[in-house]
Amino acid sequence: MIQRIQTVLLLLVALCMALILAYPIWFEQSADASKGIIMTALKMEVVDLGGTPMDGTDDTIIESRGTWYIAALAIIASLVAILSIFQFKNRLNQMKLGALNALIMAATLGICFYKVYQFEEMINPAAGNFSLGFFLSAVAMILNILSNRFIRKDEKLVKSVDRIR
Repeated sequence: MIQRIQTVLLLLVALCMALILAYPIWFEQSADASKGIIMTALKMEVVDLGGTPMDGTDDTIIESRGTWYIAALAIIASLVAILSIFQFKNRLNQMKLGALNALIMAATLGICFYKVYQFEEMINPAAGNFSLGFFLSAVAMILNILSNRFIRKDEKLVKSVDRIR
Protein backbone atom coordinates (compact mmCIF):
# COMPACT_ATOMS: atom_id res chain seq x y z
CA MET A 1 0.00 0.00 0.00
CA ILE A 2 2.64 2.59 1.02
CA GLN A 3 5.06 1.54 -1.71
CA ARG A 4 2.64 2.74 -4.40
CA ILE A 5 3.18 6.29 -5.67
CA GLN A 6 -0.55 7.04 -5.64
CA THR A 7 -0.65 6.40 -1.90
CA VAL A 8 2.03 9.01 -1.33
CA LEU A 9 0.22 11.43 -3.64
CA LEU A 10 -3.08 10.87 -1.83
CA LEU A 11 -1.37 11.47 1.51
CA LEU A 12 -0.06 14.76 0.12
CA VAL A 13 -3.58 15.64 -1.08
CA ALA A 14 -4.94 15.04 2.43
CA LEU A 15 -2.12 17.08 3.95
CA CYS A 16 -2.58 20.02 1.54
CA MET A 17 -6.32 20.13 2.12
CA ALA A 18 -5.82 19.99 5.90
CA LEU A 19 -3.26 22.81 5.75
CA ILE A 20 -5.81 25.08 4.10
CA LEU A 21 -7.31 25.44 7.57
CA ALA A 22 -4.07 26.86 8.95
CA TYR A 23 -3.10 29.38 6.27
CA PRO A 24 -4.93 32.44 4.92
CA ILE A 25 -6.50 32.18 1.48
CA TRP A 26 -6.54 35.84 0.47
CA PHE A 27 -5.44 39.26 1.73
CA GLU A 28 -6.25 42.73 0.43
CA GLN A 29 -5.15 46.10 1.72
CA SER A 30 -6.72 49.48 0.88
CA ALA A 31 -4.67 52.04 -1.03
CA ASP A 32 -4.10 54.18 2.08
CA ALA A 33 -3.18 51.10 4.21
CA SER A 34 -5.90 51.87 6.72
CA LYS A 35 -8.05 48.76 6.12
CA GLY A 36 -7.41 45.21 5.13
CA ILE A 37 -9.39 42.08 4.42
CA ILE A 38 -8.10 38.69 5.49
CA MET A 39 -9.94 35.57 4.33
CA THR A 40 -9.21 32.18 5.84
CA ALA A 41 -11.08 28.91 5.50
CA LEU A 42 -13.08 29.70 8.62
CA LYS A 43 -13.72 33.45 8.48
CA MET A 44 -13.31 36.70 6.61
CA GLU A 45 -12.35 39.75 8.60
CA VAL A 46 -12.29 43.42 7.65
CA VAL A 47 -9.56 44.86 9.84
CA ASP A 48 -8.70 48.48 10.65
CA LEU A 49 -4.93 48.34 10.45
CA GLY A 50 -4.45 51.49 12.52
CA GLY A 51 -1.97 52.97 10.06
CA THR A 52 0.68 50.29 10.69
CA PRO A 53 0.08 47.28 8.44
CA MET A 54 3.07 45.31 9.73
CA ASP A 55 2.20 45.73 13.43
CA GLY A 56 -0.79 43.59 14.35
CA THR A 57 -1.09 44.80 17.95
CA ASP A 58 -3.19 47.87 17.08
CA ASP A 59 -5.55 46.13 14.65
CA THR A 60 -9.29 46.21 15.32
CA ILE A 61 -11.81 43.97 13.59
CA ILE A 62 -14.49 46.03 11.88
CA GLU A 63 -16.51 43.18 10.40
CA SER A 64 -16.32 39.42 10.49
CA ARG A 65 -18.16 36.86 8.38
CA GLY A 66 -17.99 33.11 8.58
CA THR A 67 -16.62 31.08 5.67
CA TRP A 68 -16.92 27.75 7.48
CA TYR A 69 -18.18 26.03 4.32
CA ILE A 70 -14.71 26.35 2.76
CA ALA A 71 -13.26 24.62 5.82
CA ALA A 72 -15.95 21.94 5.65
CA LEU A 73 -15.16 21.21 2.01
CA ALA A 74 -11.43 21.07 2.78
CA ILE A 75 -12.00 18.61 5.63
CA ILE A 76 -14.27 16.45 3.47
CA ALA A 77 -11.70 16.41 0.64
CA SER A 78 -8.99 15.43 3.10
CA LEU A 79 -11.11 12.60 4.51
CA VAL A 80 -12.04 11.34 1.04
CA ALA A 81 -8.33 11.22 0.12
CA ILE A 82 -7.55 9.22 3.27
CA LEU A 83 -10.49 6.87 2.58
CA SER A 84 -9.25 6.42 -0.96
CA ILE A 85 -5.86 5.27 0.35
CA PHE A 86 -7.52 2.37 2.17
CA GLN A 87 -9.39 1.29 -0.97
CA PHE A 88 -6.14 0.06 -2.55
CA LYS A 89 -7.55 -3.44 -3.16
CA ASN A 90 -10.45 -2.05 -5.18
CA ARG A 91 -9.00 0.31 -7.75
CA LEU A 92 -12.39 1.11 -9.31
CA ASN A 93 -13.67 2.45 -5.99
CA GLN A 94 -10.41 4.32 -5.63
CA MET A 95 -10.91 5.98 -9.04
CA LYS A 96 -14.50 6.91 -8.11
CA LEU A 97 -13.34 8.46 -4.86
CA GLY A 98 -10.66 10.34 -6.79
CA ALA A 99 -13.28 11.77 -9.14
CA LEU A 100 -15.49 12.73 -6.19
CA ASN A 101 -12.51 14.37 -4.52
CA ALA A 102 -11.74 16.34 -7.69
CA LEU A 103 -15.32 17.67 -7.66
CA ILE A 104 -15.03 18.64 -3.99
CA MET A 105 -11.73 20.41 -4.55
CA ALA A 106 -13.10 22.19 -7.62
CA ALA A 107 -16.03 23.37 -5.50
CA THR A 108 -13.57 24.60 -2.86
CA LEU A 109 -11.60 26.59 -5.45
CA GLY A 110 -14.79 27.92 -7.03
CA ILE A 111 -16.19 29.12 -3.72
CA CYS A 112 -12.85 30.73 -2.86
CA PHE A 113 -12.89 32.64 -6.16
CA TYR A 114 -16.50 33.68 -5.68
CA LYS A 115 -15.94 34.90 -2.13
CA VAL A 116 -12.75 36.77 -3.05
CA TYR A 117 -14.54 38.72 -5.76
CA GLN A 118 -17.48 39.29 -3.46
CA PHE A 119 -15.29 40.59 -0.61
CA GLU A 120 -13.07 42.59 -2.94
CA GLU A 121 -15.78 45.24 -3.27
CA MET A 122 -15.89 45.88 0.49
CA ILE A 123 -13.01 48.35 0.56
CA ASN A 124 -11.66 50.71 -2.07
CA PRO A 125 -10.42 48.67 -5.00
CA ALA A 126 -6.83 47.67 -4.53
CA ALA A 127 -4.78 44.68 -5.52
CA GLY A 128 -5.51 41.67 -3.35
CA ASN A 129 -3.13 38.77 -3.10
CA PHE A 130 -3.94 35.10 -3.02
CA SER A 131 -2.08 33.47 -0.16
CA LEU A 132 -0.73 30.02 0.56
CA GLY A 133 -4.12 28.55 1.50
CA PHE A 134 -5.44 29.12 -2.01
CA PHE A 135 -2.39 27.64 -3.71
CA LEU A 136 -2.47 24.58 -1.44
CA SER A 137 -5.90 23.66 -2.78
CA ALA A 138 -4.64 24.04 -6.36
CA VAL A 139 -1.61 21.84 -5.58
CA ALA A 140 -3.91 19.26 -3.98
CA MET A 141 -6.03 19.22 -7.14
CA ILE A 142 -2.96 18.53 -9.31
CA LEU A 143 -1.76 15.79 -6.94
CA ASN A 144 -5.22 14.20 -7.03
CA ILE A 145 -5.15 14.15 -10.84
CA LEU A 146 -1.72 12.51 -10.78
CA SER A 147 -2.83 9.89 -8.27
CA ASN A 148 -5.88 9.05 -10.41
CA ARG A 149 -3.59 8.64 -13.42
CA PHE A 150 -1.38 6.16 -11.52
CA ILE A 151 -4.42 4.26 -10.21
CA ARG A 152 -5.75 3.96 -13.77
CA LYS A 153 -2.31 2.78 -14.93
CA ASP A 154 -2.32 0.04 -12.27
CA GLU A 155 -5.80 -1.06 -13.31
CA LYS A 156 -4.74 -1.33 -16.96
CA LEU A 157 -1.69 -3.34 -15.93
CA VAL A 158 -3.81 -5.79 -13.93
CA LYS A 159 -6.27 -6.18 -16.80
CA SER A 160 -3.48 -6.83 -19.28
CA VAL A 161 -1.98 -9.50 -17.02
CA ASP A 162 -5.39 -11.15 -16.64
CA ARG A 163 -5.71 -11.37 -20.43
CA ILE A 164 -2.37 -13.15 -20.68
CA ARG A 165 -3.47 -15.86 -18.22
